[in-house]
Amino acid sequence: MTDASSETRLQIRIIPVTPLQQNCSLIWDTATKHAVLVDPGGDVDTLLGALDHFGLTLKEIWLTHGHLDHAGAAHQLRDRLGVPVIGPHKDDQFWLDQIESSAAKYGLTGLLNVTPDRYLEDGDVLELEGVKFGVVHTPGHTPGHVVIHNTDAKIAFVGDVLFQGSIGRTDFPRSNHEDLISSITDKLWPLGNDVQFVPGHGPTSTFGQERRSNPFVADVITGYGGAEKVDASTYDQRTAKRHT
Repeated sequence: MTDASSETRLQIRIIPVTPLQQNCSLIWDTATKHAVLVDPGGDVDTLLGALDHFGLTLKEIWLTHGHLDHAGAAHQLRDRLGVPVIGPHKDDQFWLDQIESSAAKYGLTGLLNVTPDRYLEDGDVLELEGVKFGVVHTPGHTPGHVVIHNTDAKIAFVGDVLFQGSIGRTDFPRSNHEDLISSITDKLWPLGNDVQFVPGHGPTSTFGQERRSNPFVADVITGYGGAEKVDASTYDQRTAKRHT
């Protein structure tokens, strides 16, 4: 992924981090070389190397939710570069408080607990060099999950809410499957079928593609938009990859 839109000056690079291969997104303004990182889960030196390679100055860190592979490097980057950590919603602080203990279970080192400089709420607006990004609160995978999106560029950073052909896990503490489905259909689908999204893991897709074919949230499964519902395929749902 390169240009976020032909009408903007934004560039985007996806940088998989940690052994969990979480998609950290580096977004920058090509004129000022000011940048943000979305979900820096780990591999601090790799992320610093990317900033140096493109000649960028990091201005902020944006977090979609509190799981270790999305937020584990935020503390170190803030300490080293003096930039604020923004997001997720306050209801995910309990996850941010257990990054270190969660990392130990995976045998990962260097990931640190973090308290954001600012929590995010539904309807908040983030900004990079005059380009505005909307925020929607999308509980389900975690209670404080948010999605960050730009209307003009038709791009959304959805964390672990939605994937190509799958959805986020809801077997964690304070996860809720019904909330997740509602977040997707009530908060994401109205953003538009042509919105391309960057998931926390795996390849990008569009909301329109997932409305057509996702075995968990296709319109024929949820009845969204008045679609005639059919019984979900238990085989398709069982074999779809469920990411962390």
